[in-house]
Amino acid sequence: MNRKQFFLGIVLASLIGGLVAVLGVGLLQPNQETSTNFTEKQNTSLVNWLNDESFVVPEGINFVASAAQVTPAVVHVRSTVSVSRNRQGVDPMEELFGFRSPRGESTPREGRSSGSGAVISEDGYIVTNNHVIENATKVEITLEDNRRFTARVIGADPTTDLALLKIEANNLPYIPFGDSDQAQIGEWVLAVGNPYELNSTVTAGIISAKSRNIGILRDENNLQVESFIQTDAAVNPGNSGGPLVNLNGEIVGINTAIASRTGGFSGYSFAVPSSIAKKVMDDLLEFGAVQRGLLGVTIQDVSADLEENLGEDIKADRGVFVVEVREGSGGEEAGLKRGDVIIGVDGVDTYTTSSLQERVARKRPGDKVVVKFLRDGKEMETTATLKNTSGDTKVVVKVLPKITEFEGVVFEDLKVDYQERLELEGGATITSIDNPAWREAGVQEGFIITKIGRTKILSGEDVIKALKSYEGEEVIILGVYPNGQRSYYELDL
Repeated sequence: MNRKQFFLGIVLASLIGGLVAVLGVGLLQPNQETSTNFTEKQNTSLVNWLNDESFVVPEGINFVASAAQVTPAVVHVRSTVSVSRNRQGVDPMEELFGFRSPRGESTPREGRSSGSGAVISEDGYIVTNNHVIENATKVEITLEDNRRFTARVIGADPTTDLALLKIEANNLPYIPFGDSDQAQIGEWVLAVGNPYELNSTVTAGIISAKSRNIGILRDENNLQVESFIQTDAAVNPGNSGGPLVNLNGEIVGINTAIASRTGGFSGYSFAVPSSIAKKVMDDLLEFGAVQRGLLGVTIQDVSADLEENLGEDIKADRGVFVVEVREGSGGEEAGLKRGDVIIGVDGVDTYTTSSLQERVARKRPGDKVVVKFLRDGKEMETTATLKNTSGDTKVVVKVLPKITEFEGVVFEDLKVDYQERLELEGGATITSIDNPAWREAGVQEGFIITKIGRTKILSGEDVIKALKSYEGEEVIILGVYPNGQRSYYELDL
């Protein structure tokens, strides 16, 4: 290479290097003229490992489809409860008759609670928690598209903390029930609801455990059923009653409780399994009341503490110890005795009280179950016919209260449980008010009318007859709120 060729090579190399540098800068420099919004900017991806064809999303770990499927069918449940307030002074009506004035501070104020629910049929049936609507004078449902409805309580079951509601709507998106028996520990699930008034919130977690008993439900007959699905999906106040769904978009549980010292989510939440929830919903739909089949035994988990307390050798490492067999029960007729250790029902292992309760809670009075148990260490089987709380196999049909309407006010015949709790012969509950005169008088939803003028009220039809008879007059309407507070209102008819 001569000197001329050497210098020519240097020049050419410099030109090529400069051209590469210019092109490189041009390619890497953001295009200020074409990118005018964040949509365009975010569509320009320099490096995205998700676009790498070698990357594959693990099967079943994509939550998008499930969330999109279920969120339109998750609703916001708002309940109104009458709450009495303190007042000063003496009302002559209260002093003479025990009825409070409709004016001033004596008027009951409204307490409100908020929760979630899931539409389970296209014609407007909704599942939620009993504690979300308990003692409510009005239940309002807000759909995901912001439509609002007043709901009827078809029935409720405190023993499982479930309730069935109904709104008058059709062609609604709904979530089908899945099989909680098939749900496995470690399986991904989504919790959907309205925590802290944040509508349609979706959180993800795994099933941490099944058949959990955390001792939160109470029932006067000691019939509570706790066999919760435990999950670490974030659940907070307002999530109650919302669905726990699998990645197929099916309900496997109804979110009910959280383990917390602060009131907010602290790592674990609990849901009623769909195996119980579906049975309860079917019962409430068909009969208006839950049909509880009972084995008729008092039970306790086998443990070292139990042996120590009893002072006897149980001769079993695990299972459900029969403490007592009630006289005339299905368990007694099947031959169960105190000291037996139940280890299975219908071919399914039941080594804990919660798992045993769950299996039996699926049944109705009159159903038969095959009980596997240990007696003196020997494995045995027997078939038991379940009975109800009355000791027979009849189903209990709850007649829904009759609903009547007059000039924008809707009346419902007083429910039996209110009659018993408030010691009333009858009455008519106001469920909806769309009448200015009633509103101006101060009447609120939930008020139970017991008397109009001199006319005793035992039903909604009595209300309508009385209102027609006093037309054109000023009349006093007397009654009581579900919290026991008696009130009266002056109404111009």
